[in-house]
Amino acid sequence: MNFTLKLIACLTLATGAITSAQNFALKNGDTVVFYGDSITDQRLYTTFAETYVLTRFPELRVRFVHSGWGGDRVSGGGGGPVDLRLRRDVIAYRPTVMTIMLGMNDARYRTYDEAIFHEFASGYEKIVHDMKAAFPRLRITAIEPSPFDDVTRKPTVEGGYNTVLLRYSQFVKNLADREHLNAADLNTPVVATLEKAHAQDAALSEKIIPDRVHPGPSGHLIMAEALLKSWNAPAVVSDIEIDAQGGSAKRALNADVSSIDRTNGLHWQERDHALPMPIDWKDTAVALAVHSSDFLSALNQEMLRVSGLAAGNYTLKIDGESVGDFSSEQLGQGINLAEYATPMAKQAADVHKLTIGHNNVHFGRWRMVQVPLDGQGFELAQAESALDALEEQIVLAQRLAAQPKAHLYELTLAK
Repeated sequence: MNFTLKLIACLTLATGAITSAQNFALKNGDTVVFYGDSITDQRLYTTFAETYVLTRFPELRVRFVHSGWGGDRVSGGGGGPVDLRLRRDVIAYRPTVMTIMLGMNDARYRTYDEAIFHEFASGYEKIVHDMKAAFPRLRITAIEPSPFDDVTRKPTVEGGYNTVLLRYSQFVKNLADREHLNAADLNTPVVATLEKAHAQDAALSEKIIPDRVHPGPSGHLIMAEALLKSWNAPAVVSDIEIDAQGGSAKRALNADVSSIDRTNGLHWQERDHALPMPIDWKDTAVALAVHSSDFLSALNQEMLRVSGLAAGNYTLKIDGESVGDFSSEQLGQGINLAEYATPMAKQAADVHKLTIGHNNVHFGRWRMVQVPLDGQGFELAQAESALDALEEQIVLAQRLAAQPKAHLYELTLAK
């Protein structure tokens, strides 16, 4: 490849990466506060979304605060009335982005009731108006309530409780349109996943939302996908095509490829600009949910194509670790490395552990120190400051762990 073609390829790659970051809803310096009830309090869809942002955009500096409280309605709940909840658990962090997920408790687990619905609608509107008054430039994502599982088990109320939640979802969507908010539908895609999963494995599909209200990690992963899609999250981690005969990289999207060598097989150095979203494939319910949805194609494409190979089966290794054996046809069509145990996937999993770690510290500071001990005469500032400092250390480690690394790829005939 001559200098001009190399320059064009580099500019194309850089432009693609910049465009992807520009289209994404979150920006450098943002503070995101997740607000909601027990489903947000589980800190699963929220931490999955956070890890995606860290691994897909390792250059961004975005702060995430997880402020869900079990039992909450639009009026508040166990954490106090809504005005206190907003002031202490949202406004105090000066968010630039806020997500609101309520409705599961508000509809009271019964058939549709017009008076109850109006309590929800007016309360939800008040939250939006109060937050806009506090921060006029706040970008709010109004989340349509996640489903009550009427798919894998029989409905508990006439017509199904999820049909009630869908009416609440429609209100949230309409409000978002009226108030110029972003809206995220976390109901429809989860129901579609439940339906497909139930057809494949009825017993296992019940584990996606084990108690019909609170999803397990499998359900939360699909919810995180829906939220991220509403933020214009890109699907591609990287997209590489190696010409085995010519010994060149025909395509390198969001990655740098170098040192291609055809001695004793095919070898090259590759540094992707992002990491894949970590998936716990050992969790059978997670695997079922992922394969019953478009999660991989929509959010987790780490593609490798190798053209010009002689017919046969090949072993792919990365940093000396075997990824798997693939036919020349499979490699020519392309494999999604995000489906395999690679060093990149392991690195992303380490990032997610740190995501959980800093959230656990914040949770302890908030729910075990700040809230229960406030007003009892204790000096809390020093303890809270120490925990904040510890959390910041973990966040720094998290960001460092998310930085992509160069890897050695080897493709040899399988023995």
